[in-house]
Amino acid sequence: MRKALIREIIVVICILAMGFQYIAHAQKINTGYIYFGDKSKYEYAVNNTNDSLDTVYPSYFDIDQYGNLKITETLDKDFIKNMHNKGIKVVPFISNHWDRSLGRKALSNRYNLVNQIAEAIEKYDLDGVNIDIENVTDVDKESYTDFVKRLSENISGDKEISVAVAANPNGWTRGWHGSYDYEKLAIYSDYIFLMAYDESYIGGPEGPVASISFVEKSIKELLKHVDNDKVILGIPFYGRYWKVGASYGGNGSSLKSIEETVKKYPSDVVFDEESKSVKATVYKDDETYIYWYENEQSIIEKLRLVQKYDLKGSGSWSLGQENKEIWNYYSMWLDGEYLVDIYNHWARNSIYSMIDNEIMNGISSMYFAPNNNLTRAQAAVILTRLLGIDDEYITSNSFNDVSIDYWAYNEIELAKKYGLINGKEKNKFYPDAPITREEISAMLSRLIKDNYSDYNMEFSDVNDKMWSYNYINKMRNMNILNGYEEGMFYPNRNLTRAEMATIVDRILKYNIEYKK
Repeated sequence: MRKALIREIIVVICILAMGFQYIAHAQKINTGYIYFGDKSKYEYAVNNTNDSLDTVYPSYFDIDQYGNLKITETLDKDFIKNMHNKGIKVVPFISNHWDRSLGRKALSNRYNLVNQIAEAIEKYDLDGVNIDIENVTDVDKESYTDFVKRLSENISGDKEISVAVAANPNGWTRGWHGSYDYEKLAIYSDYIFLMAYDESYIGGPEGPVASISFVEKSIKELLKHVDNDKVILGIPFYGRYWKVGASYGGNGSSLKSIEETVKKYPSDVVFDEESKSVKATVYKDDETYIYWYENEQSIIEKLRLVQKYDLKGSGSWSLGQENKEIWNYYSMWLDGEYLVDIYNHWARNSIYSMIDNEIMNGISSMYFAPNNNLTRAQAAVILTRLLGIDDEYITSNSFNDVSIDYWAYNEIELAKKYGLINGKEKNKFYPDAPITREEISAMLSRLIKDNYSDYNMEFSDVNDKMWSYNYINKMRNMNILNGYEEGMFYPNRNLTRAEMATIVDRILKYNIEYKK
């Protein structure tokens, strides 16, 4: 049996010995298959990943007609050495490439095959093996499980074993999906790689390769049998396409190739909100093609599930097919940092507090726009969420410049109803205008209970003749809005989204009571 528990204890001891600096940099692990191209392409594919990888699964191990191990021509000792120098594990995958006959040959020859794999791992200084035997069936379940068990008994304890399993959102126990005894495979391996893709497939109907519901259902089904910290979520770096009117389609294409096609030909590209995948209709050579594929936004949506279910990490099929731009931020996304414009921002913690408390959102899945001006409409929305009235529906029409189909109509009307806002002039609210520091002081003062003592301000640009004097005084006294080092408050200065996040975060931390 593998000494996994002992290794885990050693790792914990090492982490404690290294102190908090190591823990601060710890992250979900990131893995990737390398399959396409000759060995000269392997290192290029890894170098594009911006130091985001922990483990690679190169195509070094095949199966011959007798079920024996066949070393591929792509095995490269220099590549292995270079990866180790980068701190990246090299764990080749052994595959039958969907050939059922070869898969069964391998399983029937598993006693010899296990020894051959163990010898190759030691000979070439590899870090383990990833098992990717597909398209055998439920009748092969016991021999498949025994194969993995024997590997665990014969491979050195400092080497890793992982098993790639099919996405199985429906919990099927027959056919290909029935070949996996998930619980036992998890016992005998270090982790399970969930191939959460091929929802649509070659020869099948048009649709996404990995819709968000398909992926999430597959995760939930697997977690019925396997602990979450032993699951790697597989991400597709490819898409599929169908020619409209053809009887057969679904051929695969790399993300890089699809993006080049979409740019070259007239195309209608939409992000499908239901599936959280990209759909492109491409008009090429008097024919119409439908492409379903992934982009940065859809990959983020899948990586959110790694955080939601606290999985071990992510993996990809396969490196080299992606647009390399995703690696600029991939490690951040994998660790739950989805907003690329706040990573080093001074208000980062407050912004995430707003998102966690569902008070403010980003302007997209990737951007928060922290330095953009906060609009008066956005301020109204935030106030109603703070007060907990944002789910109340209202039919009044207080402002001529806020129509019923305006995105924040309901929240603006609610804020007016509860006395939080006024218009800037008769019957006008100016929803898209930036809000100033004195205006937000007034709105928040109307929201917050009057439980403070008078405080004589010393801002050189604020005096008791101003309409906003009492509001600013209240916010300053409660330490919600402060001035600047030069003794100024700048009441007419526009408020940014980051500043609003910080202000509201203070209100939440101080447990301030609201009027209602």
